[in-house]
Amino acid sequence: MNGFQPVEIKDLQFNPFTLIDKEWMLVTAGNAQSYNTMTASWGGLGELWKKYVSFVFIRPQRYTMEFVDREDCYSLCFFDESFRKALSFCGSHSGRDCDKAGETGLTPVFDETAPYFAEAKMVFICRKMHKQAIDPAGFIDPTVDGDCYPGKDYHQMFIGDIVKVLVKA
Repeated sequence: MNGFQPVEIKDLQFNPFTLIDKEWMLVTAGNAQSYNTMTASWGGLGELWKKYVSFVFIRPQRYTMEFVDREDCYSLCFFDESFRKALSFCGSHSGRDCDKAGETGLTPVFDETAPYFAEAKMVFICRKMHKQAIDPAGFIDPTVDGDCYPGKDYHQMFIGDIVKVLVKA
């Protein structure tokens, strides 16, 4: 399995705030014929509906949205600091215009229900459970709308059941 070993999510030890906000992650969906990935630093992990879940937020104009919408599953890939430049590239370039894996040297793996990258230190395979648009009418703090959505391009939120966790062996 490309140097990965499945582990129980309950056995993991990490700070989710550091993992997502500071280290970033790649959100990836598709198949061996067609896939895309994007860097994300907004999201969350927790328990909901008797499941361990991920929360990811994707703006509608992102190319990755097409793939997450189309597929049943997506992956979240976490990397060590040596991949910061690759993650920065994946967050600032569109897969419509370039081959992100080719440009960054990341190696896609297609042995699960969602593609992931061989260089990741940890991978969550997530099955979509819910999708909902962020509704600006729900902002209690009006500064969020102005600060985070000047273009009014509100994210779609996906909640995924974390069905498998892979860590580098």
